[in-house]
Amino acid sequence: MNYLAHAYLSFEIPEILVGNMISDFVKGKKQFDYPLPVQKGIKLHRAIDEFTDTHPATQQLKSFFRPQYRLYSGAFADVVYDHFLANDRNEFRSDEDLKKFATRTYQLLESFKGHFPPPFLKMFPYMKEYDWLYNYSRVWGIEKSFGGVVRRSVHLTESEIAFAVFNTHYKSMQACYDIFFGDLKKYSLRKLDELLNS
Repeated sequence: MNYLAHAYLSFEIPEILVGNMISDFVKGKKQFDYPLPVQKGIKLHRAIDEFTDTHPATQQLKSFFRPQYRLYSGAFADVVYDHFLANDRNEFRSDEDLKKFATRTYQLLESFKGHFPPPFLKMFPYMKEYDWLYNYSRVWGIEKSFGGVVRRSVHLTESEIAFAVFNTHYKSMQACYDIFFGDLKKYSLRKLDELLNS
C-alpha cells in the first residue's frame, strides 16, 4: 500500500501513524532507535505490506503492470490502491472528508518531525505542499505519482505506459481493490490490537 492507505490504517493514533509513514526509510535494527509506540507503527506498516503482497487480488492487479515493469509492478499497484481508497465512499463519505483527513494527517505528522529519518524529512514538505494524500483521488494525481515511482527507481525510465495501462484496465483494477480492501482493513485492526497489547 502507498501513503494514503498507511495513514488511514493507522486509525488516527499519532505514534502509530508516524511509524507507519516512515517505515520504508527505516532499515533493519534502526527501528529500535525509535520510541516503542513508533516501533509498533513501523511493525504495522511491514505487516500491512506483507499482507498486501500476498493477497490474490494484489497478484491480479500487479499482472496488468508486470509485462512492462516486472519487479516494479507492485509499486504501481500500491499507488492504484490509494486512488481507489481515496474514492471509496465507504471509507471517505465525501471529497470533503478526504480533504479533512489529509489535512489532519499532515498536522499530526508535523508535530513529530523530530522523529523523521532524513529522506522522509526531505520529502514531507512536498507531500504537504502538493497534498499527495488528497490528490490520489484524482486521475492526474495518479499520473504524477507514477512519475514519482520512476524517479525513485534505479532501472525505470518512463511511466507513460503504466498510466495507459491504468486507464485501460481501470474497472478491472477497481474490482481488485473492492475484493481486497475490506480484508486488509480487518487484518490491520487485528494486527494493531495485537501490537498495542504486546
